[in-house]
Amino acid sequence: MKTDPLTPTNLSDRPPFQGKLLIDGVWAAAASGSQLERKSPAHDLVVAVYAQAGVEDAERAIAAARKAFDHGPWPRMKGAERAAVLRKVADLILERKQALAEMETLENGKPLAQSLAEIEGAADLWQYAATLARNLHGDSYNTLGENTLGVVLRDPIGVVSIITPWNFPFLIVSQKLPFALAAGCTAVVKPAEVTSGTTVMLGQILVDAGMPAGAVNILVGRGGVIGDVMVTHASVDMLSFTGSTAIGKAAVAKSASTLKKVSMELGGKNPQIIFEDCDWDAAVDAAVYGIYFNAGQCCNSGSRILVQQTIAEKFVAEVIERSKRVKVGDPLVAGVQVGAITTEKQLETILAHISSAKEQGATVALGGSRIPGKGMYIEPTVVAGVTREMAIAQEEVFGPVLAVLTFNTLDEAIALANSTLYGLSAAVWSQDFSTCMSAARRIKAGTVWINTFLEGHAELPFGGYRESGLGRELGRFATEDYTETKTLHMHLGTRTDWYVPR
Repeated sequence: MKTDPLTPTNLSDRPPFQGKLLIDGVWAAAASGSQLERKSPAHDLVVAVYAQAGVEDAERAIAAARKAFDHGPWPRMKGAERAAVLRKVADLILERKQALAEMETLENGKPLAQSLAEIEGAADLWQYAATLARNLHGDSYNTLGENTLGVVLRDPIGVVSIITPWNFPFLIVSQKLPFALAAGCTAVVKPAEVTSGTTVMLGQILVDAGMPAGAVNILVGRGGVIGDVMVTHASVDMLSFTGSTAIGKAAVAKSASTLKKVSMELGGKNPQIIFEDCDWDAAVDAAVYGIYFNAGQCCNSGSRILVQQTIAEKFVAEVIERSKRVKVGDPLVAGVQVGAITTEKQLETILAHISSAKEQGATVALGGSRIPGKGMYIEPTVVAGVTREMAIAQEEVFGPVLAVLTFNTLDEAIALANSTLYGLSAAVWSQDFSTCMSAARRIKAGTVWINTFLEGHAELPFGGYRESGLGRELGRFATEDYTETKTLHMHLGTRTDWYVPR
């Protein structure tokens, strides 16, 4: 039944979303009967109630995925058959995008327009993964001699544990799950407990699209309880995780006992390097957009701008003026650009980073405080006078807080860009091709944008250097990450005996 679009005035009439666990194709309550509630960070209203999984539920979900992989139809389907299901999922996502976007906004706090764009982008990832389901292939060698033929196969790796964060709940699960499914894997998925709604809704879409029972299982619960089971269980063959670097490191360490394959998309402290010959308006806009998009709660956030000294004062002044015009408020209101901070813990973390920057000698040139009233909102914040050794230049703030550093030469800019433990993304702004290419080649990051920022395409790999992660998502090789390589070494005709009797 079609319902009216959600607005601040009719929000109180909306009953909380009721979410259960999807295990072996059946929606079920938790074995313990436990539940958890989620309040909207923007409205302080309960917007969802979930069955809260425990260890027993996690073990049942893993067993279901194991059975579905070892004995079920999904890994044995033709690539074209798997592709058809993935395309159906994409179609259903678009059909239900309004409901998905509203759920995302209520739980995450981001503006509804941004949630809609995220859902549409996620549908495109499912469509792209469908093409890879038909194109995954191995290799062959007929150059090994007339009696030898070599064939290299790509087998699905097996059961994949997928753990996703709260900042882009639907997009990030869509960067992982469809590619694992395209390869023929089965999965257990755990979204962040504070933003589980869209992933649970995706579970119903998968059922409606014809996904076999047990091929995808969805759990809602605490990372320290069910996440640990998913990371350490011997029946899980691979872990795909997106989240903070600290938690990612812990997950890798815990998974080591079973030597399962890991894919990690972790944190970033991403620089935008602004040279004096930049396209001024575009670079200023990118600096503002790069830090305030999704309230700065983005691993790719442009949280550092490195500005050439000759233009620094003027450039920063313009960034501050535009930042003052950024509209912060209720994410259900049209025109709002920055919504609520997703969790109380994250709000406290952001404010602590701002306080620390002041203590270390930086200047809060704009904002820096929580906005009073209902909901968890922070002012757009610009911190100037930052030097490379300060924590705010090194650590991921994950909020609408821009750190400004300056440089004189290209070499200084590169040294600053590479001066953190991260290496997820960066941008270079100059109208000189040689400057752009020289900088892009020397920056240690998985993505470098040139005269643009925060653009993404399904065809282009995504991931980071150093402590920003392990492996890559998206791109034409994305499904290969969810496979094992097997060599068939075939001998033709009579084989010469090694043992020759005297």
